[in-house]
Amino acid sequence: MDTIGKVGTILHRKEPQLWSISPEAMVFDAIQLMADKNIGALVVLDAAGKLVGIITERDYTRKVMLKGRSSKDTPVHTIMDTSLITVSPHETVTDCMHIITERRIRHLPVVEEGRLIGIVSIGDLVNWIIAAQETTIEHLQKYITGEYPV
Repeated sequence: MDTIGKVGTILHRKEPQLWSISPEAMVFDAIQLMADKNIGALVVLDAAGKLVGIITERDYTRKVMLKGRSSKDTPVHTIMDTSLITVSPHETVTDCMHIITERRIRHLPVVEEGRLIGIVSIGDLVNWIIAAQETTIEHLQKYITGEYPV
């Protein structure tokens, strides 16, 4: 494991479940699903299963709660982010960290050949980097102490 790992490797280590919602669903249902699944974002898929947006807890707080709207009367499509930034499974963890930092986002849908295959969060990326650093430290300690296989 290295810090320049690929997004596809992270997806293979995550639970395969990808949670989504319809653009016609109410925001309340999206927030309820996020709460039930302990996640911070949902990809928004149309009836054909095409990725059309993403809705996050941040969207809810800024576009519904702070505007005095009702989450039970507001459809997801009115507040979802449609200017999607996606990555391929071949993208590096380092590149994804740059994207997330520069764009000030927390979730990246992963698309391969036009098909949504997963989503990575900033937490997924940070956990990968921490694990990679721990592995590097362990290897260096073994090398220094002479325990590293030659």
